[in-house]
Amino acid sequence: MRPTAIDQRRHERLLGIALLWLASGGALLVTTLVPAHTALLGWAPMLWLLVAPLALLLVLEPGLPRQLFAQRRAHRRH
Repeated sequence: MRPTAIDQRRHERLLGIALLWLASGGALLVTTLVPAHTALLGWAPMLWLLVAPLALLLVLEPGLPRQLFAQRRAHRRH
């Protein structure tokens, strides 16, 4: 079996890549350098720039939405 340190490093790298992918894809869509929908590609740019990295993030960190929601709820109470 592999040591868990290697798996943890790989997990962190994949998480960083997914976050960078999501941030750069969002920036491309917001600045309209890449349109969200085209006649030729349909919704494929939106899929590959936002939905795919979000799906990867949910696979890597399944509890992330719940944690973010709990932080937001706690922040609203204060």
